[in-house]
Amino acid sequence: MCYMHYIQCITKMFKLIKEKNNLFQVIFYEDRNFQGRSWECNGDYADFSPYLSRCHSFRVESGCWMMYDQPNYMGMQYFMRRGEYPDYMGMWGWNNWIRSCRYIPMYRGNYRMRIYERENFGGQMYEMMDDCDSIMDRYRMSHCNSCHVMDGHWLMYEHPHYRGRMWYFPPGEYRSWRNMGYPNMRFMSMRRIMDSWY
Repeated sequence: MCYMHYIQCITKMFKLIKEKNNLFQVIFYEDRNFQGRSWECNGDYADFSPYLSRCHSFRVESGCWMMYDQPNYMGMQYFMRRGEYPDYMGMWGWNNWIRSCRYIPMYRGNYRMRIYERENFGGQMYEMMDDCDSIMDRYRMSHCNSCHVMDGHWLMYEHPHYRGRMWYFPPGEYRSWRNMGYPNMRFMSMRRIMDSWY
């Protein structure tokens, strides 16, 4: 067995062990290009400040994550998959560094969500089981103001075709964006977080 094949087999084995034991990980660095102090994260953290004074780069070793630019899972949300992010602020024009993160559990099964035209599940209602790149094109619905996620984990975007700001919606009832701290938010497209993304 050649050395490179051996290394690939070992890497694959560790990846399988990590996924089997749900040891998902992100490594955060204070400076760009993975420099400066680092901190390894294996789950939800509401505030990075005890571990790092700032964060300018990170590596997602495994899993899917939501990153937040404020403590306690507040502020702007960013969905991240496995990969390297040597200067994420410069790449995407972010104004603030990551302050908290949340691991998104892998889900295998059917997806189901109901979206409503008005708050508190009022107005028109549509049930969706797959991605929708424009609720206007599909349902002639200008925007939704509440939703009920029955199955699966979803990302919702403020513009059609999965553009603009995004928010993560695990299973639950969401009666009002205003009560969630986003009074002017409108969602125009929705996408499932698939197990193939892990």
